[in-house]
Amino acid sequence: MFPGAVTDRESAAYVIVGAPLDVSTTFQPGTRFGPDRVRLFARSFEDYDHHTGGHFSELGVHDDGDLHAWDDAQEYLTFLGGKLSDIRNEGAMPILIGGEHTVSRAGVQACEPDVFVALDAHLDLRAEYDGNPSSHATVTHHALETAEEAIILGARTGDEAEWERASAGDVTVVEPDELSDWLASICDQSPVIDGSVYLSIDIDAADPSVAPGTGTMEPFGLGSWEMQEVVRTLAPACVGFDVVEVSDRDDGQAATLAGKLLRSFVYQHAAET
Repeated sequence: MFPGAVTDRESAAYVIVGAPLDVSTTFQPGTRFGPDRVRLFARSFEDYDHHTGGHFSELGVHDDGDLHAWDDAQEYLTFLGGKLSDIRNEGAMPILIGGEHTVSRAGVQACEPDVFVALDAHLDLRAEYDGNPSSHATVTHHALETAEEAIILGARTGDEAEWERASAGDVTVVEPDELSDWLASICDQSPVIDGSVYLSIDIDAADPSVAPGTGTMEPFGLGSWEMQEVVRTLAPACVGFDVVEVSDRDDGQAATLAGKLLRSFVYQHAAET
């Protein structure tokens, strides 16, 4: 159970679901251990958040455990999407812990946001990768089948076709050195983003020195403080949230960051909605 998740399912405002899918990770596998790692390394966190004055254990969070994954990614996404839709229909917000980034597709389909926002080192705008249309490298491409717009924060790599696709009007790419200015610009807006948001955090958005435990590390990334600012800024506009791509390839740095960002999201969303 995620620490502090004490509310029963029927009265929950937020329902955590672990989605340990790990079938298309490109370089270092291990995301199947992500949900357990995030729960483990969140045990040391205080219940109280001084930024919002909230206690995590009082915010209506329920941990529904893991939805066992299998090799057929598309079949798994369908089953996962049904579970997340049930949570939405019960009036709660689904929060996913991955697993590879592919699981975000189920979250987006269940939550039907206007805008898909991803903290991610990669553009993930491919229609397929190595012949696999369900690869973790296709997430943003598929998210745009549901959302009207995609905003990719912290992206710093992609193939030539992806960068060309990213120049279209329905995609905004904010590279790491542009993030502070982008945050300042949207903080002057009300609302900060026009429409409902699904926020997906691929932990590889962080620089590998901050979170080495992930499948496809990419240098020159974001710091943990910057990622938390994104979460705090966007949380009130969100209808769904996930944190993905945490693996067992470090001493807990990636899982600790993921767990802290998840908690920051709940604190801020609960405080402002």
